[in-house]
Amino acid sequence: MKTIIIGYDATDPAERALERAALLAGAFGSQVIVISVSPVHLPAGRGTAGPDPTSPPALHEKELGDARRRLQEHGIEPEVVLGMGDPPRTILELAEERGADLIILGTRQPGALARVFGQSVSEEVLRGAPCDVLLVR
Repeated sequence: MKTIIIGYDATDPAERALERAALLAGAFGSQVIVISVSPVHLPAGRGTAGPDPTSPPALHEKELGDARRRLQEHGIEPEVVLGMGDPPRTILELAEERGADLIILGTRQPGALARVFGQSVSEEVLRGAPCDVLLVR
């Protein structure tokens, strides 16, 4: 297992996913890439797309710094990637580009609306992944 990608958003499940990744990377000597994705709003009418103001890139940069420090405490020197766009698609593109062997995500039980509208990042990544996916609760 050469390359592990972690989708990170500083939630409790994502924190547990980070810990699991540290254990696996330590055991296998894997490269670890942590990605946090700032969603982009699609333009309405003639508007322009832009970062979601409730989840700006600066917030994701801070999350990536925190994830880096936590992994370094386990002796892992990760690469961090700030993604912009649709979170599942951005994670999947990175996995494809880097030839990932494993994607690790924290997952929460989605609410009824999220299930109806397909808004679960973990479910979309699981369906489209070019490699194995580990979902951590």
